[in-house]
Amino acid sequence: MSNAVERRGAPYAPLATEDSGPEQFRLTRLEHRRSHDSQISDDDIEVEAPEQLPGKPADTGAPFPVDPDAPPEHSVLTWRSILIGSFLGLIVGASNIYLGLKTGFSFGASLFGAIFGFAVLKPMSNILSDKWGGGYFGPKENCTVQSAATASGGLTTLFVAAVPAMYHLGLMTTPQQDMGKLFLLTTISAFYGLFFAVPLRKYYILQQKLVFPTPTATAYTIQSLHATSTPSARRTASKKINIIGASFIFALVFKTFAAYVPGLFWDWHVFWWLSQGLGISSLLSLESWGWWIEFTPAFFSAGALSGLNASWSFMIGTILAWGVLGPLTVWTGAAVGQPIDAENYPGYMNYMSMTSKDLINSPSPRYWMLWPGVMVMLVYSFVEVLWSSPMFYRGFRAAIARLLGSKSLSRRPSSVPQEEIEDPAPPHEQIKTWQWVGGLIISSLATLIVGKLSFDMDATVGIVALFLAFVFSFIGVQSSGTTDVNPVGTIAKASQLVIGGITKGQGIDVKKAQKTNLLAGALASQAASHSVDMVGDLKTGHLLGASPASQFWAQVAGSFLGIWLSVILFVLFASAYPCVTDLTIECTAFGMPAVTAWRSVTEAVTKPE
Repeated sequence: MSNAVERRGAPYAPLATEDSGPEQFRLTRLEHRRSHDSQISDDDIEVEAPEQLPGKPADTGAPFPVDPDAPPEHSVLTWRSILIGSFLGLIVGASNIYLGLKTGFSFGASLFGAIFGFAVLKPMSNILSDKWGGGYFGPKENCTVQSAATASGGLTTLFVAAVPAMYHLGLMTTPQQDMGKLFLLTTISAFYGLFFAVPLRKYYILQQKLVFPTPTATAYTIQSLHATSTPSARRTASKKINIIGASFIFALVFKTFAAYVPGLFWDWHVFWWLSQGLGISSLLSLESWGWWIEFTPAFFSAGALSGLNASWSFMIGTILAWGVLGPLTVWTGAAVGQPIDAENYPGYMNYMSMTSKDLINSPSPRYWMLWPGVMVMLVYSFVEVLWSSPMFYRGFRAAIARLLGSKSLSRRPSSVPQEEIEDPAPPHEQIKTWQWVGGLIISSLATLIVGKLSFDMDATVGIVALFLAFVFSFIGVQSSGTTDVNPVGTIAKASQLVIGGITKGQGIDVKKAQKTNLLAGALASQAASHSVDMVGDLKTGHLLGASPASQFWAQVAGSFLGIWLSVILFVLFASAYPCVTDLTIECTAFGMPAVTAWRSVTEAVTKPE
């Protein structure tokens, strides 16, 4: 989960090559082939990568070689790259709100921004004059586009977990009335993580040389899109754009038609049909437990992006919960269902309700299974932190040693590589120390001030939340850089327990404790998740030889625009689906697993003795 939800990488599977080590990144054959594997003429079979694509697998962490035939890019931080990138991030953000409320998953905008940014700006650069957004569009500016897209699209995950949980617990009024507070909350959770990502670049990218599979795949994609020196390369770039465009049109048309004939294109209630057609009323029990098929293009994509491991975990968890544990709770009397239409359809029950008048003595199966599910997530979060503690300790020790100017703080040999890549960015393209340090100080102070004045959060809790964001950033970057999975959303549950212990010690009332718990946990997880995304962007720019300063300011601009867009999107969603913020309304459109988990943990850790 990305801050509140699981973040998954892109569909680029690692493949072994003849000379690659086990921990080195290998891009798929379809994305990159060496020249001796591509000796097929343009008139024969199309190859999937340009034959003369400059660069090599990023197994050393070094940037791609400079293409001597490419025109120089004098200006890569342009208004067109910022606006287009932020708009593309908005599209991903909107889909993340939908997917996050449905499944608890969200996805980064880097690849989407890179490919669609090319699809929009490449023709624009050729058609329009320089005054109106034309002019040469190269890979470095394309990197700026994806940086703005990632920053803009990465802020909506606040609104699929902690923020709806606040409304469910009666801690806020309505999204329309709270827009000012929501803007402030999104602002203070965005910039702290962004500024903190800057010092992590040198350690994780230049010294540790972490792979960062998705950012590296994004760099290869951008490089291949712009390597159009041969007919094969131009066909490859055109093919990628056409596939994405066709997918977009298919999803749009499918959803539109499904709205008019949902029983044919959207929901297949197989057991309902069989029970009515064959007269077997017992089949209604399977319908009651949710065993029907929903054809959702968004879920098709989520499954493709998540990979088999996550998809199998989802399926096994679904079968275990709704095929085994749920029926057992009803059979033993631990949970009860509510008849939907006992007179006409006996046996047709609602087992998904979260609005029972007595959730303690007569909970629904869904509410009952909420607690073991949350407990598994909490145990996993602590195991993840403990498992990562040696790695975190070594990395933190090495970082402190570098600041102190010493080689090591221990006589034991460090596993951190001592040879670091020479920074390819010249001094004028570097991010100035005063810029990120000043931004870090200002954003930290703003977090404490806004937390106190707008949400009545104690400054001590705010400091703890910032420190937890710092810790989660280290763990998230290390995990994302090596495995392409950002566990921040899951381990952030640990922050709720820490904050819950503090508020219990302070003896504050339950409502204030709940708001503080959700706010501090959201700040820690969102800031850490944003930091992980930004370091990944800097990895993409490092491989392409892009200016870190240009990427930094693109991230700042994308985050600024994303704040406004994210809040507006959430208000629109809450207006269209009131159940997102009102717990008394049955929500058939969204399962809201992340919201339920955050709300339940908050209730558990703030419950009076």
